[in-house]
Amino acid sequence: MGVVNVTPDSFSDGGLYLDPGAAVAHGRELAAAGADILDVGGESTRPGADPVPAEEERRRVEPVVAGLAGEGVEISVDTSKAAVAAAALDAGATIVNDVTALRGDPEMAALVAERGCGVVLMHMAGEPRTMQVSPPDYGGDVVGAVREFLAGRMAAAVAAGIAEEQIWLDPGIGFGKTDRHNFELLHGLPELVILGRPLVVGTSRKSFIGRADGSPADARLGGTIATSVLAAAAGAAVLRVHDVGELEQALKVAAAILG
Repeated sequence: MGVVNVTPDSFSDGGLYLDPGAAVAHGRELAAAGADILDVGGESTRPGADPVPAEEERRRVEPVVAGLAGEGVEISVDTSKAAVAAAALDAGATIVNDVTALRGDPEMAALVAERGCGVVLMHMAGEPRTMQVSPPDYGGDVVGAVREFLAGRMAAAVAAGIAEEQIWLDPGIGFGKTDRHNFELLHGLPELVILGRPLVVGTSRKSFIGRADGSPADARLGGTIATSVLAAAAGAAVLRVHDVGELEQALKVAAAILG
C-alpha cells in the first residue's frame, strides 16, 4: 500500500504532493514501483495534527482519486468522514481506511455497508491531536488490548451490515502508543493474525524508528524495511509504506531466503 498524502502537514512529506497533478504523478510512480494499493489521504493524522473540515478534505482527495482510478491498482481513501469517503468511492476508490475504526462519523458504517467496499479498521487511543501526549499503559498488555479492541470493532462492523470478508485490521503503530508498545505490537502480530482478517501494518518513517537510532523522518528507510519485512514474516498482509520500490525489493529477497 503506497502512501499518497495530499496534505500540507504530514510528518514526512507534507506539502510535496498537495497539488493534485503532483499527487497523481506520485501515485503513478508508486504503482509502477510495485504498489498494489494507493492510499490517498487529505488530512494528516500525525501526532498533534489539527482536524481538517470535510469540504477541504474532499477538495484535496477527490481529484487525486479520480486521476488514479484506472491505473491498474486499488485505491483506498484514508479518511474518517463519511462525506469524504462517499466522494472518493464515487471517484473510483474501493477501500475506506478509517483510523477511527468507524467511531469518528456515525454515518460511516452504513456507507461502507451500502457500498460493499473494503474497510480498514485501525486501533487508536484518543485522537491525532492528543494521542501521543500521554498514551495509556493498556494494563501492561498492549497486544491483548489491541486484539480485544479490533475484535470488538469487527463485530460492530458486521452488526452494521458490513460483510466480514470486506474487513481488514490495523494495530495502529504510533497511534496512542509508546515506543515500547510499538515494538511489542510488532513482536506480537501473530496474536492479531488469529482474528482471521488481513492485517495492515504501517511503520513507514515513523518517529519510533527515529528514537531507536536518532534518524530524522527522511532517513528512516532502513528501519522501515526492517520493521516491514519482519511484520510480513509475522503475518501482515498489507504494508503501508512511502518507499514502495525499496520495500518491494526487500520483500522479494526475504521471500527467496525463507522459501
